[in-house]
Amino acid sequence: MRIRSVRMYRLRLPLVRPFRTSFGTSTAREALVLRIETDDAIGWAECAADPEPLYSEEFLDSASIVITDHLLPRLLAAGDTLTAADVARTLAPVSGHPMAKHVLETAVLDAELRAAGVSFAHRLGAVRPHVRAGVSVGIAESIPVLLDEVGAAVEQGYPRIKLKIEPGWDVEPVRAVREAFGDIDLQVDANAAYDGRDIEHLARLDAFDLVLIEQPFAENDLLTHAAATRRWATPVCLDESIRDVTTARTALHLGACSIINIKPARVGGYLHAVAVHDLAVAQGVPVWCGGMLETGIGRAGNVALAALAGFTLPGDVSASQRYYAEDITEPFVLRDGGLDVPSGPGLGVEVDPSVVAHWSVETRELIGSRR
Repeated sequence: MRIRSVRMYRLRLPLVRPFRTSFGTSTAREALVLRIETDDAIGWAECAADPEPLYSEEFLDSASIVITDHLLPRLLAAGDTLTAADVARTLAPVSGHPMAKHVLETAVLDAELRAAGVSFAHRLGAVRPHVRAGVSVGIAESIPVLLDEVGAAVEQGYPRIKLKIEPGWDVEPVRAVREAFGDIDLQVDANAAYDGRDIEHLARLDAFDLVLIEQPFAENDLLTHAAATRRWATPVCLDESIRDVTTARTALHLGACSIINIKPARVGGYLHAVAVHDLAVAQGVPVWCGGMLETGIGRAGNVALAALAGFTLPGDVSASQRYYAEDITEPFVLRDGGLDVPSGPGLGVEVDPSVVAHWSVETRELIGSRR
């Protein structure tokens, strides 16, 4: 395909409530959104990086620079023969920056599939039209506030609750939620906030029959994760540690986890995410789809990915209203404890240009139309 124009939007969408993790508190979703126009269609994609390099070394300003100065020129040099399957190989000479690469691959894939009349779900290999949804609950001001938020999510029909934890906010909040809500599916996410000295302390979470504990230690500390899997009854899930198929294979070989959270942006795109999924399925390891507070663009792709056979646990694919009063696509709505998988061409959702324009704080024409 030939790329005719590329436009980058910097968005700032208010969240309906602050979301706090060990990285800090977010009151808005800041994102880069890319619009690519080809000869045959328009493709959209969203960068999942945060404004600051806290979750990973990538952040929005770095993604903007690397896309503009290093990645996009390589795609343009590929000429008319470019396909979505070529993007990863074309961008491989640029070291790292999986979230930036994910944006370009997703936009090209969206345009390619829209032109062909094929959905993301079909292209990725989805096997179900509806996926179970989980909700992620941030670190609250107090346990009563936490119980109110969890109670609201349970009442709305979410079948799985994930609690963010950090040192000083772990055992007692989890105990309170378990005692208040009984045998709901409950898991926790530490975002690498602990170290090896905390193995014995976190073993106290075994008493609460959790689905899993996610990324308790630093992303490169696979040996401590492996030690924890031997000590704890609670299954260990890796998030930040899983950068690609190679790191996933290494983690599984070391016994550092028994569950994997697959975030497409973190592993470099949806096609890479499918490869990690396939590895996990081959080794009998369950996976689930993580989220990064995406708008409807990113949520659409994530829901399609979560419909693959190996995604046996509910993912962080909550309804749009949990985060946004107004999204940039039609909202995803919770139904029967989950979300319907978009079936239209490409991502299967339509972006509202007026909403994008309203919440844009910067718009850049990276390449103008050549028509």
